[in-house]
Amino acid sequence: MNTLIQISDCHIDDNPKSMGVDTHSNLKKVINKINTLDFEKLLISGDLAHNGTLNSYQLLKEILMPLQDNLIIMPGNHDNAKNLNLLFSQNLISNFSLGNWEIITTNSVQQSKTSGYLTKNALSTLDASLKNTEAKYNIVVLHHPPVPMQSNWDDALSLKNCDEFFSVIDKYPKIKAILWGHAHQEKEFKRGKIRLISCPSTALQFDSEKRIGFNRYTLYDNGNLKYDTQWLE
Repeated sequence: MNTLIQISDCHIDDNPKSMGVDTHSNLKKVINKINTLDFEKLLISGDLAHNGTLNSYQLLKEILMPLQDNLIIMPGNHDNAKNLNLLFSQNLISNFSLGNWEIITTNSVQQSKTSGYLTKNALSTLDASLKNTEAKYNIVVLHHPPVPMQSNWDDALSLKNCDEFFSVIDKYPKIKAILWGHAHQEKEFKRGKIRLISCPSTALQFDSEKRIGFNRYTLYDNGNLKYDTQWLE
C-alpha cells in the first residue's frame, strides 16, 4: 500500500492576494496539514504560480520547503516554463513509481492559452510510456480536464483533443485512474473501469465550495485505489 497526495492550482503570486484570496496563507495551511500525514509522494498538478514570475516561484519554494524531499511537479497554463525549471528542475519528473504503480504525467499546456491540448509528440510519449511500463497499474495525470465537468465550469477551457487522448488511454487496461486540476473543484467521473478525478485548488474553488483542499490517494498492491478529499476552512 502506498499513499499519493495531489494538490493543484496554488496560484502563488508576488503578492499574497490573488484572485481575491490570500493564496500564500491558504497554501501554507494545506502544507501544514499534509505535513501531519503519512505519504510517499506529493504531486502538484499545475498552476503553481499565478503570473509565473521568478519571485513567485522563490516564494513558493519557501512555502513547500517542509515537503521538498517528496515533491513532484508539473506545469499548468499559468506557469512560466523557464522560471519553473530554474527553481524546480529537480522536481519536474514526468513518470514515477509507487509500489506496483507507475504514475505517468503528460503536458497539456498550450502557450498563451487557457485551454489544453496534447501535441502529437505528447501523445506519442504518453503512448510509449504506457506501452513500456513494467508496473502492474498506472495512473495518468494532466493539468486540464479531459471530460465535461458537468458544472458551471466552462468546458471550452478544458482539454481540446479529448478524443485523441482517450484513443491512447483506451489501449491500456492497466490504467486505473486519470487525475487533473485546472477546474478548481473536486469531482469524480467514470470511463469504463477507469476513475476520472478532479482535484480541488489550494487557492479557491470555482464552484460553490468555500473551502480549500487536496486529494489523498491510497494505492493498494492489488490494483485497488481509494481516495478522499481533505478540506480545510
